[in-house]
Amino acid sequence: MRRKIAILGATGSIGKSTLDLVERNRDRFEVVAVTAATNVTALADIARRTDAKIAVIADESRLRKVQELLAGTRCHCAAGMDALIETARGEAELVIAAIVGCAGLRPVMAAIEAGKTIALANKEALVTAGELMTNSAANSGATILPVDSEHNAIFQCLAGAIVENVSRIILTASGGPFRSASAELMASATPAQAVAHPNWKMGAKISVDSATMMNKGLELIEARYLFGLSSDRIDIVVHPQSIVHSLVEFVDGSVLAQLGSPDMRIPIAYALAWPERMETPAQRLDLAAITRLDFEAPDVTRFPALRLAREALEAGGAAPIVLNAANEVAVAGFLAGRLRFPEIAKCAEEALVQSDFAAPNCIGDVLEIDRATRARVEVLMSEGCH
Repeated sequence: MRRKIAILGATGSIGKSTLDLVERNRDRFEVVAVTAATNVTALADIARRTDAKIAVIADESRLRKVQELLAGTRCHCAAGMDALIETARGEAELVIAAIVGCAGLRPVMAAIEAGKTIALANKEALVTAGELMTNSAANSGATILPVDSEHNAIFQCLAGAIVENVSRIILTASGGPFRSASAELMASATPAQAVAHPNWKMGAKISVDSATMMNKGLELIEARYLFGLSSDRIDIVVHPQSIVHSLVEFVDGSVLAQLGSPDMRIPIAYALAWPERMETPAQRLDLAAITRLDFEAPDVTRFPALRLAREALEAGGAAPIVLNAANEVAVAGFLAGRLRFPEIAKCAEEALVQSDFAAPNCIGDVLEIDRATRARVEVLMSEGCH
């Protein structure tokens, strides 16, 4: 029987890569539901191509257009957060959670509470609500499969391992476009320079996060909840080739690494087929052609986001939520020309200093802390994050 899947965030980069794999393997997967934020044309096209039963648009004002585009099909059209939550709880066995930002929190939690298998590409879910979600998964029996290339690599390296035998995990970072840049160059960096990632094709926000290395800081927090290891057992190393996606060191001194081309279809395929594997069209490695793999320690002076993320992880409570929200607003400010590149981290640090929120007890608390932090950072930006 084909595996029933729902793709939350079907029109984004993760959604498109998932669809590429699914459409190559129609005998293995049945797409029962697809969702999008605002792109009605792409959503309708995907629903028709996959013969999905349900298509959900987050923006309720666009529902009529989706209905018009899917007239004559068997596809049921719906809109809004309640529809997204119901879709996450629906008949799909595997939920691809690729909705960007905190908009994905409630649907991810709904899938977890329903005991689904979740292929998690929404970084914010565990960064902002890690304890809430892992506790819920333990209660419901849900399985969370990481799609981020680094966490997926660790998940692969841990296959069959006893966690007590793990000494530490090592996240690799490309270093982004400013890996070897001077502080002076970074101070005058433009958005065009910041989004020019040397290895990966990504959206503007995550590309800037790579440039500041905040993405690696957020992945540090995410790793804590995925693998249950304390901050002092999670390391970061810069690996500019992006071939070694992460490593696991065991108590006997053995180190296992997962290698592969920088193609998101590899970790997505692992999540789709787990506990088996499936073929992908990703380019195969030619180690002789690569000739070398380099590693270096990250520079937390030029990239203070790494320090801030570790501090937020160790502080716990609301701190990771504040860090994530402040960074999102500051990155948007930088892309809009309101902030200089170094001020992204400065705004995030000031937001953490000002934070006086209690630890969240539910997703509603998380969203309220997120909202209040965004408002504070808007004020910080207007006053100048110096």
